Amino acid sequence: MASPSILIVGSGFGGIGTAIELRRAGFTDFTILEQAAEVGGVWRENTYPGAGCDIPSPLYSFSYEPNPDWPKRYSLQPDIHAYLKRVVGKYGLAKHIRFGTEVTSATFDEDTKLWRIETSTGETHEANVFVPAVGQLSRPVWPEIPGRESFAGTSFHSALWNHECDLRGKKVAVIGTGASAIQFVPEIQPLAHTLTLFQRTAPYIMNKTDTRYRRWQQRLFRALPATQRIGRLRIWLLAEYATYAMTKHPLLAKGFELRTEQLRRRHIKDPVLRAKLKPHYDMGCKRILFTNDYLPAIARPNVHVETAKITEITERGIRTEDGAEHEADVIIYGTGFAATDFLGKLKVHGLGGRSLSDSWAGGARAYLGMTVPGFPNLFCVYGPNTNLGAGSIIYMIERQARYIRQAVEHIARPDVSYVDVKPDVEERYDTEVQQRLARSVWTKCASWYRQDDGRVTTNWPGLVSEYDRRTRKLDLLDYETSA
Repeated sequence: MASPSILIVGSGFGGIGTAIELRRAGFTDFTILEQAAEVGGVWRENTYPGAGCDIPSPLYSFSYEPNPDWPKRYSLQPDIHAYLKRVVGKYGLAKHIRFGTEVTSATFDEDTKLWRIETSTGETHEANVFVPAVGQLSRPVWPEIPGRESFAGTSFHSALWNHECDLRGKKVAVIGTGASAIQFVPEIQPLAHTLTLFQRTAPYIMNKTDTRYRRWQQRLFRALPATQRIGRLRIWLLAEYATYAMTKHPLLAKGFELRTEQLRRRHIKDPVLRAKLKPHYDMGCKRILFTNDYLPAIARPNVHVETAKITEITERGIRTEDGAEHEADVIIYGTGFAATDFLGKLKVHGLGGRSLSDSWAGGARAYLGMTVPGFPNLFCVYGPNTNLGAGSIIYMIERQARYIRQAVEHIARPDVSYVDVKPDVEERYDTEVQQRLARSVWTKCASWYRQDDGRVTTNWPGLVSEYDRRTRKLDLLDYETSA
């Protein structure tokens, strides 16, 4: 069996997970191109105060690489980043990674039946298989607010945190109340003289059942790995239940909704502020946020929650539609990521010079979230409709890596050059996914899960156990095979 050459873009969990699966199967002719100077993806880039994962670490990790030394149930960014670097070292992946190399374009050459990949450094790479693993939450979004460049103070996006900016005694304005903001706001609130939080829509907030692992627990995990696996299974089952509630039986979510209301009543005594913090959309439509310290932080006297619409950024601060100007020394944009802008600026061309951006003009779509008709031997990791409303994306990445490995095994045959998913297979799949999503809670409001036209391009419509079943075996009847 010949070993096909594989080029992977990105060294986050997706790229690393795919590389490990290939290496374990005996495929070593792979290269990972990474634009940054080290591995980690979003866990390298997001270094804002309090950055962490809202999925418990026993589940937010590779199933075959449990970590008995997690310091706490919900680990913070430094520990997740360190975990990923240790995994890279253990599996000998460093020699396969080219750092400081940004991929700008990828073109399938029909004569050689190879992908030709161009980089910002002027290099050209060729490979049988092309695997973009750039993720959905890697490109920060800056809001289109008039006057944003006129602000005289310091401003930055939470994903590009300015650690040189001292917030002590400053008037700080935070735009956005998403997953990043609910983590960094409690960290910066005690430092700021005043903190004005600009909220467009109130998030649903759940209590985070966090705990710090003691030494005896870590020793137990190490001595009896099954104890940690049992904890992982428990978290997995709870996530499956939450997904079931959001996709099939919204009434089941009412119990969770009552718990969020109880949290607001417990921590927010001011009825005016409590009313501002009450969501007015179905629970789960936007991302549910887990935190223990956000509500207590915004109840502090130096915090003001502003719900009036922002009309412009001025030299001195932020003006809202009621005419008020809110002075600020620092503006922090907690405005999220371009989740529906798959592959970002990467230009991809397949058979007949076909552009992937043209194929995705109505919204990104791919069979099982990985393959697109007319783009042979291209496999997306964490691609369209593979994000989760609940649960660990690492679980999904492992299933995608397994599927890609099977495809590489087939491509390695001497009589096979490439596989290309059949258009009718992808069409039926996309129709099914969109019909199921139309009945889910994710279509009930505007969020980063949806495009402006209402199409949900990010989320998987079912349980992760279903995705596991559907990707367990590569069905060659779904693909055209070229010699």
